[in-house]
Amino acid sequence: MKQAQRLLAVAIGPLVLMLVTSVLAQEVRIFTFEGYTDDAWVQEFEADTGCGVNVTYTGSVDEMFARMVGSDGADFDLISIDTSLFGRYTEQGLLRPYDVSALPNVANLLPAFQRVEEAIVDDEVYGIPIAWGSLGLIYDVDEVSPAPTSWDVLWSEEYENQIIVLDDTNNNIVNAAIILGFDDPFNLNEAQMEEVKALLIDQKRVLQSYYAGFEEGNNIWESGGAVLMFSMGEFQAVDLRDRGYNVEYIIPDEGGIGWLDTWAMSKGVQDVECAQAWVDFFLRPELGTDMSVKYGYGNTTAEVEGLDYAGRLTWLAPAEDFNWRTQVWNEIKATPVQ
Repeated sequence: MKQAQRLLAVAIGPLVLMLVTSVLAQEVRIFTFEGYTDDAWVQEFEADTGCGVNVTYTGSVDEMFARMVGSDGADFDLISIDTSLFGRYTEQGLLRPYDVSALPNVANLLPAFQRVEEAIVDDEVYGIPIAWGSLGLIYDVDEVSPAPTSWDVLWSEEYENQIIVLDDTNNNIVNAAIILGFDDPFNLNEAQMEEVKALLIDQKRVLQSYYAGFEEGNNIWESGGAVLMFSMGEFQAVDLRDRGYNVEYIIPDEGGIGWLDTWAMSKGVQDVECAQAWVDFFLRPELGTDMSVKYGYGNTTAEVEGLDYAGRLTWLAPAEDFNWRTQVWNEIKATPVQ
């Protein structure tokens, strides 16, 4: 009898484990930036699908990549990455392609986003476009005069210790290359990189601090002293206005960085159906409009007034050598202020 019970336990053990795992997996674990998991959307999605949503926010693209590599993709189901990063992630084998037939709302994508080549590898779709925007300049209208039109203001001694800049390897290097007028800010030679490095080291003379993440940047602004910011995007200006600050968001005369974010699926995804359900839910035009109104991003499913500066942006593309750029950025941050 005891032998029979042991055999039965051995037989049903894996079944119980499968059932428990299935129950635990009825959620989508999202690793993203602020602005893509609004509470109202999450509540509606959970009510509609029965899938829970577990959100972790990141402070930078570098942190996101490091955490994905560290867990080999096991900690998250969906991540929000821009089109320049797919080579980096697919080379590490961190992503899983979509079954696009399971996403009927891809039909809602505006024509410009129906086929995004940078998110397609070997004819398989690894990223679904969800939002676009820029990394512009935020300034305090009451404190900065005249109104700036050039990135040069972020090197101005007049605003020493009142300037904050995002702590981000690629975006700082790309923006500096745009400011310097290089034709291709994503493929720099050694001489050009030395100019970029010198420019960013020189900026440290006037910086108050670097910041990681939308929230940290705006909290530093709110704590006092900052009147100029190299911003992570339109949402920071929207949030600062909501906090009562009189700020403007601009793309200076030299131009700026444009980004196109996507939902990408981790190879460690636990519940494919819930993950794809979230992506499909996100492609409803009413959600796209709501995101643009609330957070200031351009969306990929509905036209919105006011987002009319895309033609002045340089869209993010893969860099010539990300490891090289990381080394350069670390050297910039480690260089003492003269």
